[in-house]
Amino acid sequence: MHKREIYVVPHFHWDREWYFSTEESQVLLVKDMEEILDKLADDPDYKAYVLDGQTVVLEDYLSVCPENFNRIKKFVQEGRLKVGPWYTQTDENIVSGESLTRNLLYGFKDSHKFGNPMMIGYVPDPFGQSAQMPMILNQFQIKKSLFWRGFSDSKGTNSSEFYWKTDNGYKVLAENFPLGYAIGKYLETDSKKLKDRMDKIFDILDSRAFGKYELLPNGHDQMPIQKNIDYIIKKLNKLYPDRHFCLSDFETFFDKISSEQDLPTVQGEMLDGKISRIHRSIYSTRMDLKEQNTKIENEITNLLEPLASLAKSLGFSYEHGLIESIWKGLMKNQAHDSIGNCVSDEVNKEIGLRYMVTQQKVESLIKLYIRLISESIDQAKSSPHLVIFNLNKERRKKLVTATIVTKEDCFTLTDSANNLVPFDVISHEFLNPGLVDRQLVANNNYQPFHKFTIEFEYTFDGMGYEMLNIVPDKNEVMSYGHKVDEINTRFYGITFNNNGAINIKNKETGKTNSNIIILEDSADVGDEYDYSPLKGDSSLYSVNSSSNVCINIMEYKNSYHAEIKYDWSIPKDVESRQKKVNNGLIKVKIGLTVSKFSKNISVNLNIDNQAKEHRLRLLIPTNIKSKFSIADNQFGKIKRPVIDPNLKNWKKENWCERPDTIFPFLTYISLTDSNTTFSVFTNSSREYQVAGKDYDCIAITLFRSIGQLGKPNLMRRPGRPSGIEVSTPDSEMIGNLFLDFALRIDNEKFEKCEIAREAKQYLTPILSYNLNGYYALKLNDTGKKLKNSLRINVNKMLGDLQYGVISTIKLSENNKNFLYRVYNPTDRKLKIPQEFDQFTLDENEKNNNQIYLMPNEVITLGTKI
Repeated sequence: MHKREIYVVPHFHWDREWYFSTEESQVLLVKDMEEILDKLADDPDYKAYVLDGQTVVLEDYLSVCPENFNRIKKFVQEGRLKVGPWYTQTDENIVSGESLTRNLLYGFKDSHKFGNPMMIGYVPDPFGQSAQMPMILNQFQIKKSLFWRGFSDSKGTNSSEFYWKTDNGYKVLAENFPLGYAIGKYLETDSKKLKDRMDKIFDILDSRAFGKYELLPNGHDQMPIQKNIDYIIKKLNKLYPDRHFCLSDFETFFDKISSEQDLPTVQGEMLDGKISRIHRSIYSTRMDLKEQNTKIENEITNLLEPLASLAKSLGFSYEHGLIESIWKGLMKNQAHDSIGNCVSDEVNKEIGLRYMVTQQKVESLIKLYIRLISESIDQAKSSPHLVIFNLNKERRKKLVTATIVTKEDCFTLTDSANNLVPFDVISHEFLNPGLVDRQLVANNNYQPFHKFTIEFEYTFDGMGYEMLNIVPDKNEVMSYGHKVDEINTRFYGITFNNNGAINIKNKETGKTNSNIIILEDSADVGDEYDYSPLKGDSSLYSVNSSSNVCINIMEYKNSYHAEIKYDWSIPKDVESRQKKVNNGLIKVKIGLTVSKFSKNISVNLNIDNQAKEHRLRLLIPTNIKSKFSIADNQFGKIKRPVIDPNLKNWKKENWCERPDTIFPFLTYISLTDSNTTFSVFTNSSREYQVAGKDYDCIAITLFRSIGQLGKPNLMRRPGRPSGIEVSTPDSEMIGNLFLDFALRIDNEKFEKCEIAREAKQYLTPILSYNLNGYYALKLNDTGKKLKNSLRINVNKMLGDLQYGVISTIKLSENNKNFLYRVYNPTDRKLKIPQEFDQFTLDENEKNNNQIYLMPNEVITLGTKI
């Protein structure tokens, strides 16, 4: 038998924040980096050290120790200090494909300041692996993947070495840490202790290794470099004469296992909690913070970047620096512990602050671009106007909501051909003139302004902008809508129950979904990592005990707006729940917006929670008995069973975590049969489960109220606590939470519904800018004279690829190309127009043009500026 070769790889796993703050981490980092750099300088035989695969570590370090830049650069270029390829150690489940792409893009960019990045998809600790990762890694020329969590023998092999591929042919050589990234931490000098420990480790490593090569990572969370590792390796070679130990790096190990013949191949996502905890219900911890991540991601990719590209095409600057700072601020919050929010309350406050700063940058840059374009329209410089922007490629009739600030009581709206654009006033208030233009109050002008929120229908022929005229008219009677008792559109008849739920009649089929939008409340005695039910608890439902129900429905020219308000008494904590005492309160406000010409039903929830230790879910009964769900993932979609076959034997097989079918999604989740598809779109929560006796109900988790970072011995997760046992009262989610969704019923099977494109439209609202001659902040004249409208027929440019979804439109990092990132959510291959240049996700031009885009595949198309 061949002597086993054990590759000892020094590293640290660097959580920027966890139960300690970023500032505490940075102080420790300075000390640890000094020791690493000194070791590399003093010991030329020391092979290499891995800086956790994320360049933000160097960013944090060099922000306070810039004098060591060249020292680091020297070791990186020598191949002895391993940096990148990521910017942060990202989550892969509830962040978008664009977020993963930018994480690698900026990680590569930062790595190249020092040398070359480590070309391994190294993710030692994130809570599961996306099925699309081999494709994303391949499009950065990365052919290797090294991870810990999510793998199990349910993939058809127990080998720790295998090929991992996507259903469209992308492939990486993968190594799964059988026992995690820290099994070689703090290796003992005492021979007996060292051998006792290593014997147990080798029992597992030997059983999992495909061949003779095994990996022993020498590091841990925030662990300082083990300075005596050479001595330890010599001792190990004496203790185990049938093995050979050497100090090495991950690349060398992969070079060795790549020579293995007949390695197994696996497919799909890695979300099994058999050999490591995966925390499937972590997607709903601190929903007040997670929903901000969802909204900011969507605003960047659906609004900001396409708008910045449009502005660039009109001669304005594309603000790469600001956009990079926005992405990096967001990606610091997308590190696995940070986006999981399995951290202390103090750290979650820092995360919330970063979201606030990032959100302000996004909104400010959007406002700047729409203002620059609007104020540069030649005919807009003389009288009040409204400029509207469509940043989606689809030709569509869209419900537009806009704000008009004016001194006029009444006005009309006309298009460039002076055709009347009918609108309704949704709300009206008076505005302090100092908020409109500070120079007014400086000159003692305190006459208030009118602020009208108006709504109208407009048809867009493509991406671009349109200028409308605001015409003062004292004779105009402003339309404010009127009250009705129910909603009737060409698609739906919606009635309202006195228990706070609604019924939706599908007018085409005549079928009715009753008691839609139910809230389900259950005890949660878990922690920030995992939901854990209370033994003997029964769920409560809003339809059974809501009180003070108030319903108001307004009909407008193009839509209905409804508001449902009620109080719901539930137990205030677990002790009360065990006593069956409903002494807590949730105040619920549900807003519905139903366009008369769209199948989407927008749902906005405002939940005022005054109870602890519970989980709240939104239930959407669909009447579709299901064996699987379809949800989107990064640049594609995934079909998942509603029952995990491992649920029967998880205890017997000693799983680390019960395999409940609680899953992540990004923009939509659908149930379908041969005749109907029911979908939920989200701009907030990204956690769902298919529930109900017949698995016909979509359950969206709204939030979890829990007061501990970690707890031991949970019902779904036996054994030690995850994290540490620290009180986190802010995670009890007391107070208001705002969440946004949409419901949609299509009378066809999923494959014909174009749900991904519909979700994209839902998440791409029309922007508007009101030119009224007053400015809170002044800008110089741009000197440009733009036309009244601009319409770009992107679908015509894309041809067959119009049936794909544009993930974003941006300017390339080298400023040479406009890039259109398109993925294929359909089940057929789409022909790629050959007029475009073709790029991979790393923005490098492809050597050979593809002819077709396969299902679940992404491509970046480019046009020269």
